Amino acid sequence: MNKETDFHLSGQLGREFKTITAMIDLYCEKHHQINTVKFQRCADCEQFRNYVKQRLDRCPYGENKPSCKQCPIHCYKPQQKVHSQTIMRYSGPKMIIKHPIMAIKHLIHDKRAIPERNKEILSNYQKRKTLLNNK
Repeated sequence: MNKETDFHLSGQLGREFKTITAMIDLYCEKHHQINTVKFQRCADCEQFRNYVKQRLDRCPYGENKPSCKQCPIHCYKPQQKVHSQTIMRYSGPKMIIKHPIMAIKHLIHDKRAIPERNKEILSNYQKRKTLLNNK
């Protein structure tokens, strides 16, 4: 990890990051890890995973974040959004078998109402920055 991705996502953000990481791993294992004995995420998938982590870290909804599919704010660049959709279309149906609890929690979270956005809600990045400035 590097300075830009060496941080902790808490609450709902952490759970969402674990879910998308599991989806990326399923996709990478099938599409990029052909004929390998031990799984290791490829460079492209690791780069995408770091991108996702940064986007979650800077989500303006903070820990009250709605699922990305329901969110009115689109954080991903167009190319990354297409990549995310490709990964989720492939991995989504397989998640119920490989990671059933994670998949069910994701489906339940997807049905929740979108919280109101106000200035009191801080992104994970803003909270971390505030803590560092106060020390």
